[in-house]
Amino acid sequence: MIKAGIIGGAGYTSGELLRILVNHSKVEIDFVFSTSQAGKPLTAAHPDLIGETGLVFTDKINPDVNVVFLCLGHGKSKAFLENNKFALHTRIIDLSNDFRLDNDADFNSDSFVYGLPELNKNKIAAAKYIANPGCFATAIQLALLPLASENLLENDVHVNAITGSTGAGVQLSETTHHSWRNSNISHYKAFEHQHLAEIKQSLNSLQEDFENEILFIPNRGEFTRGIFATLYTNTSKSKEELIDLYQTYYKKHPFVWVTAEDISLKMAVQTNKCILSLEKKGDYLLVTSIIDNLLKGASGQAVQNMNLMFGLEETTGLKLKPSGF
Repeated sequence: MIKAGIIGGAGYTSGELLRILVNHSKVEIDFVFSTSQAGKPLTAAHPDLIGETGLVFTDKINPDVNVVFLCLGHGKSKAFLENNKFALHTRIIDLSNDFRLDNDADFNSDSFVYGLPELNKNKIAAAKYIANPGCFATAIQLALLPLASENLLENDVHVNAITGSTGAGVQLSETTHHSWRNSNISHYKAFEHQHLAEIKQSLNSLQEDFENEILFIPNRGEFTRGIFATLYTNTSKSKEELIDLYQTYYKKHPFVWVTAEDISLKMAVQTNKCILSLEKKGDYLLVTSIIDNLLKGASGQAVQNMNLMFGLEETTGLKLKPSGF
């Protein structure tokens, strides 16, 4: 059994991580660290786990576990690792943005590998440290990687994406209150969202000469979870050629599915899937990409990475079905 520790156990991503790991056939949860909840049962913060676990939050770590998941706020993971030492054999999967960029990846005479399996599967399998991708970044990259792999990103890419309120984290703010979010929609960080840097880094790893703009408008939705992203750009390739390209690229990746049919968000929510739909109008290619921001966009992808790191079947513990209605 893989002994796992979770740091920052009271938030949404840790809650989803626990929901997966309590039913994972190869994992034993060793400890769940939270200074704000220490001494309380996990169900105090995650009532959906009633009847699933008797574990209690702790403010102590076990430095000898096989894998640690860091579910801390952005900017806090590096400081935590500098102040808390783990065994040399301990694998670390960080869900923050502290180590995602190449310039930030070095740590402890090693480097964090960017944890997008559909881009870096072999590197992930051999890695000691993983930087889990951002949620918007995952949805957008999976919509564009096949094009970059064939040097077909020749024009600006326009992206409009809407995310659920859980994407903002468990702490309340003006724009996450139900009374503000309900029956409402707004955009934020237009053209300058923090995930753009990791998206461009990944695309350039496949298509070095890609220097066009990714014009990204992130939107806040009135629902709780999921990302619905639409992307369009110019290409002379036919719809049939493009569908063949996407299906070929993702043939060996079990969580990405490509279709020419219309898709809707509920098809991916509560799963680790990314579903892509392709449409063509003249020279414009429209790609729709849907994921669950807490699963394929965070905790599900973290478990997918853990499976690869420990030589398990990639889908272990992640065969999740959407509700559909």
